[in-house]
Amino acid sequence: MITELLCTAVAVGVYVNTLDADFCYDDSRAIKTNQDLLPATPWTNILYDDFWGTLLTHSGSHKSFRPLCTLTFRLNYVLHGLRPFGYHLLNVALHGLVTAAFTAFTRPLLGGGLWTLLAGLLFASHPVHTEAVAGVVGRADVGAALFFLLSLLCYARHCRLRASRCCGGSVARCWTWMMGSLWCAAASMLWKEQGVTVLAVSAVYDLFVFHRLTFRQALLLPLGKKKTQKLLPSLAVLATWGIVLLSGRIYWMGNKPPNFSNSDNPAADSPHLLTRTLTFLHLPAANAWLLLFPDKLSFDWSMDAVPLVRSLADWRNLHTLAFYGGVIVLTWFGFHGPTSKLTNGKSLANGNGYHAADTNHNTDLGITLNGSAGLHADSPWMSLPPTEKLVILSLALLALPFIPASNLFFYVGFVIAERVLYIPSIGFCLLVATGARSLYVRLRRRGCKALLLSLCLGLVLLNGLRTIQRNRDWSNEENLYKSGIRVNPAKAWGNLGNVLKSQGKMAEAEKAYRNALQNRGNMADMLYNLGLLLQENERFSEALHYYKLAIGSRPTLASAYLNTGIILMNQGSLEEAKRTFVTCANIPDENLKDPHTHKSSVTSCLYNLGKLLHEQGQQEEALSIYKQAVQRMPRQFAPHSLFNMMGEAYMRLNKLEEAGHWYKESLRVKPDHIPAHLTYGKLLSIIQLQKKHPVLPPEGKKNLTDTDVTTDVFTAESSLTVGVALHKPLRDI
Repeated sequence: MITELLCTAVAVGVYVNTLDADFCYDDSRAIKTNQDLLPATPWTNILYDDFWGTLLTHSGSHKSFRPLCTLTFRLNYVLHGLRPFGYHLLNVALHGLVTAAFTAFTRPLLGGGLWTLLAGLLFASHPVHTEAVAGVVGRADVGAALFFLLSLLCYARHCRLRASRCCGGSVARCWTWMMGSLWCAAASMLWKEQGVTVLAVSAVYDLFVFHRLTFRQALLLPLGKKKTQKLLPSLAVLATWGIVLLSGRIYWMGNKPPNFSNSDNPAADSPHLLTRTLTFLHLPAANAWLLLFPDKLSFDWSMDAVPLVRSLADWRNLHTLAFYGGVIVLTWFGFHGPTSKLTNGKSLANGNGYHAADTNHNTDLGITLNGSAGLHADSPWMSLPPTEKLVILSLALLALPFIPASNLFFYVGFVIAERVLYIPSIGFCLLVATGARSLYVRLRRRGCKALLLSLCLGLVLLNGLRTIQRNRDWSNEENLYKSGIRVNPAKAWGNLGNVLKSQGKMAEAEKAYRNALQNRGNMADMLYNLGLLLQENERFSEALHYYKLAIGSRPTLASAYLNTGIILMNQGSLEEAKRTFVTCANIPDENLKDPHTHKSSVTSCLYNLGKLLHEQGQQEEALSIYKQAVQRMPRQFAPHSLFNMMGEAYMRLNKLEEAGHWYKESLRVKPDHIPAHLTYGKLLSIIQLQKKHPVLPPEGKKNLTDTDVTTDVFTAESSLTVGVALHKPLRDI
């Protein structure tokens, strides 16, 4: 227990400096603008929406169904709104719990002494975890890892009880632990998709670590000894549950895979089979390098951060060969190496030795076993697993949770994502600790052993220092994007431009946008954001140029059409503005990354088109457009201006009752909306005049007061709408 507490303390300690961090990068979309977190949104929405708040069955959905993680975000929001401290505090606490669970899992594998401590400290301090812990959205990976390990712990307990049934063990208790393992596996998957792979890892643990079968014995298991056949029901339950979970997951997301842009995963979009093959074979090697040497880290690895491997002459193919060569060697060693057991830190090479530890005493370096002295040698589960079997388990923990993100079987929406390595790093840390222990028992000289221990200590210290340093990059978005310039300059400069613009540093923001476009000139979001900045600085001709480039790069970018139409309308090109708004309104929201933002822009286009028709005296046409806007607006759209303009159109048509209804609706959704107060006041004055003077002026004629008030209202609404359209740069996330 002391080992677990110490490792947990280190895990929490290295991330203390993240508690005062802000929301960064993906946190904006998953938390700050996610409608599923709001109390007004039914909590059941999290069962039908993806991680980002988009309906799972929508063609543009990311298909990331993580309701347990979203539920914790919602609880955070209920407790303290959008104050980041509570979100970061829960992330750090979860990381501490995962570290404790991992350390407890390695205790019966490594002996509960120094090597268990080494494994726990490596996991607690590994720098590749910073994105998962310091970034709030990384909670999905951390939560999935927690239930992943709990599932493994429950299954290990099930295996021990199953083996002890011959000594009077309870069948009910045995299968209760199995049920606990299955439900924890389901919970892990509901935190993040890769959690379901714990079922396969459990099978590997049962076959090769608990029963210590050879590869051939595992293949011939149904024909094997009666004693080993007893594990078949457990394996069958694991397989059946895995099929149930995966089938349910596929059905729930609409039986369709997600769609990703070519910038998210350029290799997937390559028309050349050789390029796709070489690149996807190289990516696992690149991920492994981040675990081995986590110096070059980035918030994003898309676009050209990892250049495509286009030919056999690319030197990175040597890295790929070295990686797979190492994996093959370790796999061969695990399945065919000489079986060895550890007893008191010493190796018994013949594999027939057995040691039942005295759990009341610490042996050399604290390697102890959970068991009772005098047990028979044919009870392998009461001794430490051989090194070879631990290598197999480590490789399974490394590879199986990574397979869903590998692009080897199906495409995913990223090239490298550091937070995806959170669960696979469990296997990496176990492998390093196993290797260090194996090397230690083979060293004869005390000086060599002391050197090895010093190197292990130095590795933990270096990891901790690098993690603390990397946490500072995640303290705010400006630091984060500056740190990513050397890895992904296009996206880093573009997002840095958004930050600088929000700080009012317009010249620096413009320079950042241009730097981004210099690295990748076809980024529609950056073209749009640069146009937005230029428009706000009243450089309308330049802004129009960049908006048209953005539309050319992405014809479905509704916000670019919106602001193009606004500029054209202000320049007097009314017919061209109308065509632009109509084009925008007809863009479908299928296969779009952020359909909510798209729908908001389309609604704003319809609003501006209706207002233009309204000002030209075409009230019926304007009302028809306004009604379309009401029908199509998303739930996060602020409709007070739209409702007010509908009231104004009805009043122009002398339909005062309908006008009053929409003015009241405008004030209901925004009680301090000044234009609605003005227009509603004008309506009330007209109603009073009607009561005193029933004869109204002929249609089309308005007294001076009406004209003045109406003009003021149009000016107020127009500036408000333009403000909403202009002050929201697109985040390239």
